[in-house]
Amino acid sequence: MITVNGDPLDWYDGITVQNILSAKKYKFPMLIVTINEMHVPKENYADTTVPDEAEVKVIHLLSGG
Repeated sequence: MITVNGDPLDWYDGITVQNILSAKKYKFPMLIVTINEMHVPKENYADTTVPDEAEVKVIHLLSGG
């Protein structure tokens, strides 16, 4: 089990950041993702696996003018 923004999500071997974003239906183009407080660059979402019991945070950046 992992937590994503405080909500539990079932963990499985090989789960990636991209898998989590898809499962949680996060589609906003400007996101900041951390795993156990370590930043994950956007270009690494598909290749970065998430360990069991990790705390994942997904932050939506806001912009405007």
